[in-house]
Amino acid sequence: MTDILFVITFAVIIEHYKHITTLKAISRSIFPAFILFFFSVTVWGQEGGAMISGKIISTERETVDFATVYLKGTNYGGTTNAEGIYHLRAPAGSYTLVVSAIGYKTVEQRVKLVAGERVKRNVTITPQATALDEVVVVSNGVSRLKRSAFNAVAIDAKSLQNTTQNLSQVLVQAPGMKLRESGGVGSDMQLMMDGFSGKHIKIFIDGVPQEGVGSSFGLNNIPVNYAERIEIYKGVVPVGFGTDAIGGVINIVTRKNLNKWFLDASYSYGSFNTHRSYVHFGQTFRSGLTYEVNAFQNYSDNNYYVDTPVKDFETGAINKKKIEHVRRFHDTYHNEAIAGKAGIVNKKWADRLMLGITYSRMYKDIQNGVRQEIVFGGKYRKDHSLMPSLEYRKQDLLLKGLDVALTANYNKNVAQNVDTSAYEFNWRGEQRILRTPGEQSYQNTRSDNNNWNGAFTANYRLGIAHTFTFNHVLNSFKRSNTSLLNKNTEANAIPKETGKNISGLSYRLMPSEYWNVSVFGKNYHQSIAGPIATSTAQDDYKRITNSINALGYGAAGTYFILKSMQAKFSYEKAYRLPTNDEMFGDEDLETGDIALKPENSDNLNFNISYNELFGKHSIYVEGGVIYRNTKDYIQRNITTLGGGKYGAAFVNHGRVETKGYTLSLRYGFAHWVSVGGNFTRMDVRDNVKTVTSGTNQESLTYGARMPNLPYRFANSDASFYWRNLGRKGNLLTLTYDNLYMHSFPLYSEAVGSGTGFMVPTQFSHNLTLSYGIQHGRYNVSFECRNFTNEKLYDNFSLQKAGRAFYGKVRVYFGN
Repeated sequence: MTDILFVITFAVIIEHYKHITTLKAISRSIFPAFILFFFSVTVWGQEGGAMISGKIISTERETVDFATVYLKGTNYGGTTNAEGIYHLRAPAGSYTLVVSAIGYKTVEQRVKLVAGERVKRNVTITPQATALDEVVVVSNGVSRLKRSAFNAVAIDAKSLQNTTQNLSQVLVQAPGMKLRESGGVGSDMQLMMDGFSGKHIKIFIDGVPQEGVGSSFGLNNIPVNYAERIEIYKGVVPVGFGTDAIGGVINIVTRKNLNKWFLDASYSYGSFNTHRSYVHFGQTFRSGLTYEVNAFQNYSDNNYYVDTPVKDFETGAINKKKIEHVRRFHDTYHNEAIAGKAGIVNKKWADRLMLGITYSRMYKDIQNGVRQEIVFGGKYRKDHSLMPSLEYRKQDLLLKGLDVALTANYNKNVAQNVDTSAYEFNWRGEQRILRTPGEQSYQNTRSDNNNWNGAFTANYRLGIAHTFTFNHVLNSFKRSNTSLLNKNTEANAIPKETGKNISGLSYRLMPSEYWNVSVFGKNYHQSIAGPIATSTAQDDYKRITNSINALGYGAAGTYFILKSMQAKFSYEKAYRLPTNDEMFGDEDLETGDIALKPENSDNLNFNISYNELFGKHSIYVEGGVIYRNTKDYIQRNITTLGGGKYGAAFVNHGRVETKGYTLSLRYGFAHWVSVGGNFTRMDVRDNVKTVTSGTNQESLTYGARMPNLPYRFANSDASFYWRNLGRKGNLLTLTYDNLYMHSFPLYSEAVGSGTGFMVPTQFSHNLTLSYGIQHGRYNVSFECRNFTNEKLYDNFSLQKAGRAFYGKVRVYFGN
């Protein structure tokens, strides 16, 4: 079975290489030499050897995967697998066993190895920020990845599993992160990271890229219970992700539960008729056979009130000075998803071999376009996706120190945009007959999207100090459009296709726990094909092709100035390839450009952090500065379509310069209190000096802030814990948090600075009360979001919901 899976997967990789001649030549020279190097530097066998093995778990009885385990002062070491198991071979003798992992305290234990015998040593490690008298996390769950030279943090999602938050809402707890939504549940969402947003940030789940998965499986639809932790890599990205992100990477790490049987289920209900449910169950047998199932759904009417000008059907005009308080009436959203995995773990030939299948679907009414005053009453969008997947991981494959991971998935996504209404609507819900049908553009279009993803990663550890990593990621995309109104449309006859290959090679030197440095290089290739109009009437199309090649590189290092003070620095010459939506549009409100150039940027990051315990008191302070010099920045602009209609288009914008800093502070007292917050300031400015190349006429927008981008925002929170309330093992938690955003220009500052051109300053407040019984087996929580009923806006002044209430019940069973 394993041989068949390998043959199929590598056949897919070879098929993609046939179309990439330049990358093929590179792979022929680099990859065999890389593998040959693996074999040439390995030392086989040792006389008088002994073995030590065991499992690494946390104080919360969770498996700790990919922890570093080694014998101090020697070159004998390795990492735990996905199930927290480690195996070390070394000569007989007395040693100090060292165990370390991101977000946990390093543990040292004395061990004695006897020749010809196997020693079993399980080790329990504790989170970084703990009180001395009791093992309790006193931070808000955000910890720095201390051993990584990259600017990275991790959010512990387990502490938030009793809330109704989704994964995108959790991310705002990290420094420099901002969530931007265009409305309520299921609305368009963008994450902002250190001044970059949207397509600049790439999403992974367990290291697998999530390109082409469809909106029904987006971060704003996935409940927080789905994740164990969320890793955030800001700016410079490790080679192991094999991505073309400029802003950074978000990696969702799911729970790999080895309990014999477990069940985690929850249901929540709240304002605007919002329903959310989630269930996760699975089992691992002694034979190594394992399975797990995740399922969730979201539903909301999104019928909250907004303040907006309303079109008068008698005059046909919109009086922008007259603001009315109206209810959204055409914004129903629901999505459902189920993901199942089954496979084998802890075998000699595989640490983890999993086959998976994911199905998801969604339905969304379209209430308004890219501007709030434009309202729809009949438009809707729906899609469904089916995605089979493969995951294979093995430590010490063929030779000691060689770890490999292979993932592959195919996503079949079918999306349908429908705009066939014969009526025009205004915000009062009034309607009148249109001269021609279609509120935005008369259509009923089905898009068949076929997306292949494959990733191969090999890590080779030469002793403790040296690590080499090779990664290759391939992606193939094809979209075929069919007009269900006019199947003979010329543009729909030509498919839209892309192929992307990214290879990376890195070396890390880590001679001690106090400092390490990494250097890396990446090769990018993208091929594009699609239709382009050959007439002004856009009634004739032809197929054109384009290709992109680029080479990036970088370095990252970290040094512990003091035991509790760490500095990090990183630089990358990075590229971001245009996405499918940027090149081809969304077949509705956005139009693409197949000739877009890749963004390229010089990224610099410097960060310093301090973390210390003083008896029952803990303190964490962090500060970071960033610099980005970006060329061919891909910008989303609002375009006028005529007849009072608006759309969006993507264009390359010469040069953009980003300078900024982030600050974080957190204080904890024993297991009672945690208080902290983050502040971010990012100046993202137009750096194009002249109107056109070769002229001396200065651009009016030179030096101005880039439009529609928040540049100053902050958040803070305070949590209070009452343990053993009612009976031993119960926990009552009260959390207050807030979000602040300074006003920012809707359009370029060169246009004007009146209130009509600004998104106003906003300050929202939330409260959460949760109660867990029997060590979290039964849980109930209540939330009030935006309890001051602040008017909240994000993308182009699209108003979000006001005050809202939610309740949630959750049960967990398992060992």
